[in-house]
Amino acid sequence: MSRTLSGQDRPALQKIIEEMTESGFTGVSLRVQDDTEHWEGSAGVRELGESAKPEVNGHVRIGSNTKTFTAAVVLQLVAEGTLGLDTPVAGHLTGLGLDPEISVRMLLQHTSGVFNFTGEYYDDGTFVPGIAATTAGQEWVDNRFRTYPPQELVRLALSKPARFRPGTDWSYSNTNYVLARLLIEEVTGRSFAEEMQRLVLGPLGLADTVVPESDPEIPEPHAHAYYRYEESGVSKTVDVTRQNPSWISTGGDMISTPRDLHTFISALTGGKLLPAPLLAEMCTPHPKAGYGLGVFVQKTGEDGVTLITHNGGMAGHAALMYSTQDGSKTLTAALSYVDDATMSMAAAFQTATQKLVAEVFGSGQAEAADAAEAAAPAR
Repeated sequence: MSRTLSGQDRPALQKIIEEMTESGFTGVSLRVQDDTEHWEGSAGVRELGESAKPEVNGHVRIGSNTKTFTAAVVLQLVAEGTLGLDTPVAGHLTGLGLDPEISVRMLLQHTSGVFNFTGEYYDDGTFVPGIAATTAGQEWVDNRFRTYPPQELVRLALSKPARFRPGTDWSYSNTNYVLARLLIEEVTGRSFAEEMQRLVLGPLGLADTVVPESDPEIPEPHAHAYYRYEESGVSKTVDVTRQNPSWISTGGDMISTPRDLHTFISALTGGKLLPAPLLAEMCTPHPKAGYGLGVFVQKTGEDGVTLITHNGGMAGHAALMYSTQDGSKTLTAALSYVDDATMSMAAAFQTATQKLVAEVFGSGQAEAADAAEAAAPAR
């Protein structure tokens, strides 16, 4: 059993998370763990207007870290022989009009070319909006309890032109992982939540990790999430801790804690969930973005260690998840902040993650390739 350390044992870590709250985060809870000890600390406040700090192991909406959990389920189904990694998805998901060239691998690696249902940014600077839930301002606040069936999200995406022919390029799209969810449910005959419990949450004992589907609640304890917008020239800040996460589905709907995130990513990279060949496939990055199958693969410096990571954001909540390739050292965190349409926290998020990675893993700073997406989720 690892020895527990706290703020005074690693003052540099405590200083960084306190600086994060000074840069705009309302709350930060951090966990760093290796084979012999773990450090945990928090900074900021649990709720605006209050003085209590966030719990060191509070619940948080983990956003796009959901993709790593989802990829782990898909790859376990590959290991069981239920799916083939290079099998066309259209053969299982009939009636959607999917391009027959799109394979399971392409969904997990974001090389399918399908439109991102939360909105698509193009190289020329244009933006094509997605579902209504991603609209900023009062409309987002008013619609945050609406239920979006995953099929609705997919149909909207497939009604838009593809970005490129499948397999010819890379582009981050939440649609890929909603298709992965539908694929899991089609080939197993069970719900996504049931398969996640059978293959990941149950075996690893992740009792604090939740697939909420359309449930707006988040278990206690948790820090609060906020959203800021302008109406008639007046700035308003709304508590959006309770919201129906079906608008993002398996693009980023899960809830977890820093401790459960550590258990998950260390087990995954340590080879406890997947056969070695499939883990190697998962951690082989696409040359354009450094993205494997549900994970980013990053270097901490020219001669530094390789990190397996995914960060995520979900309208005022965010999570960090980093591991060495063998799972021997991890960094996980729960963040809370005031979200807005301008993505004003994106720069602070990138700076903070680089400092944390440099302090924990050494040898320079890892690129935060998904920092903007994680700091201000696609709404």
